[in-house]
Amino acid sequence: MQAGIIGLGLIGGSLGLALRETKMFKSIAGLDTNELHAQQALSLGLVDEILELQEIKECDIIFLATPVEGIIETLNHISPLSAHTTLVDLGSTKQRILESVPKEIQKNFVPAHPMCGIENSGPKAAFKELFNGSLMILFDCQESGDFQKAFAKEVFLALGMKILKMDIFDHDHHAAYISHLPHIISFALANVVLRQEDPKSILALAAGGFKGMVRIAKSSPVMWSEVAKQNQENLLESIEAFQKEMQQSKEWIKQEDWHSLYEWMENANHLHDIF
Repeated sequence: MQAGIIGLGLIGGSLGLALRETKMFKSIAGLDTNELHAQQALSLGLVDEILELQEIKECDIIFLATPVEGIIETLNHISPLSAHTTLVDLGSTKQRILESVPKEIQKNFVPAHPMCGIENSGPKAAFKELFNGSLMILFDCQESGDFQKAFAKEVFLALGMKILKMDIFDHDHHAAYISHLPHIISFALANVVLRQEDPKSILALAAGGFKGMVRIAKSSPVMWSEVAKQNQENLLESIEAFQKEMQQSKEWIKQEDWHSLYEWMENANHLHDIF
C-alpha cells in the first residue's frame, strides 16, 4: 500500500516519519505547494517521493495536513477518487471543512483532529514521536464509508494514538476554548510586551511564567489566522468570556478588593484537579 500526505509541515512531516515506523505502507508520497518545504521533506526523509495532485490521488490513503483553508482548496480539486481510497482531513476546525466536501467523495472522507503539536512549524520541526500517546478525535459522519472509517482508525492505532469520538459542532465549540483561545491570548501577550518593553529588558527579566505563556505565540500565523476565520463564531464567544474575566479582575484590583481577587485565583487552581 501507499500513503500520501498533502502538506509537509510539522503535522504532515511527523506523520510521514511515524507511518514509516508502522511498516504498513510500501511507500509514502508527499505534496506541498511550498517548493522549499517539499524539497526539505524529501531530503529529511519525511517522505519517499514528491508527487503532483493527480498522482497522489492514486494512494490508498491520503492525509490532508495543510492549514485549514488549504484543506478546503484541496477538496475542491481532488475529485474523483477511487471507491477504495481513504481521504483523512487533519484540520483544527471541522464544520466549514465538512460543508466543503464534494458529494462524490463523501464516502472517501474521514474527518479527524490530532490533539498534538508544538509551537514550531515546517518540515524541519517534524519528529516521529509526535503522534505516539496523543489523542486523535474522530467524527462519526454518516456519509463516511465503513471501510474508510475502519482503515483510518487502524492507522491511528498503529501510530500509538488514543481514539475519542466527538460531534463536529461540539468539537469546534470546545476547541475554541481549550485550543484556539489560548493561542489568541498568547499572541496578544507577546504583542503587549513587545510594544511596552525593549528586547534587552525582555531577555533580562523573562522567566518561566512569561516564557510558558508566550511559547505558542511562535506558532504559524498562517495556520492560526485561518483557524480563526473558520471558527469565527465560537472563537469570538470564547474571547468575550475571557474579556469578562479580565474586566472583573481589573475592577477588583482597582477597588482593592483583594479578597475577591484571591478567591478568583483560588477557583482557577481547581483546574489542576482535572489534570
